[in-house]
Order: sequence, then C-alpha cells, then structure tokens
Amino acid sequence: MSIQSPAAGWFKAPSGSERVWIGIAMAWCIVMTIAMPYWLFFGKQNSTGEAYRVTPADFAARVGTFVESHKVGELQGVPIVEPAPGGDAYLLARMWQWFPVLKLRKGQTYRVHISSMDLQHGFSLQPLNMNFQVLPTYDHVLTLTPTSAGEFTIVCNEFCGIGHHLMTGRILVEE
Repeated sequence: MSIQSPAAGWFKAPSGSERVWIGIAMAWCIVMTIAMPYWLFFGKQNSTGEAYRVTPADFAARVGTFVESHKVGELQGVPIVEPAPGGDAYLLARMWQWFPVLKLRKGQTYRVHISSMDLQHGFSLQPLNMNFQVLPTYDHVLTLTPTSAGEFTIVCNEFCGIGHHLMTGRILVEE
C-alpha cells in the first residue's frame, strides 16, 4: 500500500473551545520561552560553569589533605571540616556518602569543589532548591555564599544503587 494524500476537505479549522485551548497553549509556550533565558541570567541558581578534569585518586588526595588541615570535629564518624572564609572547600561523593561535613560561615564566599569517586550522583541541597549533577573525573567548582545560618542536608537525587536512599551529607552554617 502506498502513501496517499488525504481526501479533500479533511482539514477543519479549530473552532470554539478548541481555539481557546490552542491560544492558552501558545501563550504558555511564549511565557516559558521568555522565562528560560531570564532564569539563566537572573535566577542565581546556576553554577559558575567552572569544571576541571581530575582523576578520582587525585581528587581523593586533595580531599584528604583538606580534611587533615581543616578538621574541627566529628559528626557520626564523619569529620567536620571548616575552611578559611573565602577559601576552597572539598566535598566528595561516593557510594553512599557525602564526605566530609562542611562547616561554613554565613556571609562568607567559598569555592566548593565537588567530585565523585565512582559514578554519577546528584547534589541536592535541602531545603534550598539547589541541584547539581556530580560526575567522576570532573572537579566541579561551585561558588557559594551562605545567606542564612543552620544545618543543611545534602541528598543524592540521582539513583546510584541499592544504598542511594542512605546517601546524605551535611553543611553547617554558623553566624
């Protein structure tokens, strides 16, 4: 059977409520098209786009050095690390843990280096709406300035295996 042209008069122009729904859909498309570039430049949720290639072993060594030189305590067996205000902080994702716990100061800016040791993880900072994909062999640098004090939970929002639901971490922000 060959493809044939439809019979003459098959197309009927939209009418009545169908026209209203098409108008609403078109208006929504225009709003979303404008919102995307607006959110990119003014949404303040985008990363700086800074990322570098790094081997997992090299990144783990940097995290180890960072923890040794800035450790100030321990929370449930995980070191609490306080970087100098304005300095670099390191956060490592691995099945199924965020390491270490970061302790930051409100109003200070930090460069937080994040990488994964094994596979793709999702960095989701709660209760803020901050989400970021963490990939192995990349050192992603996020510039953060905490604007409120408190305890913030990091959850993995990318399914990473049987222990995915246990993968949580902490960022502590003090005045």
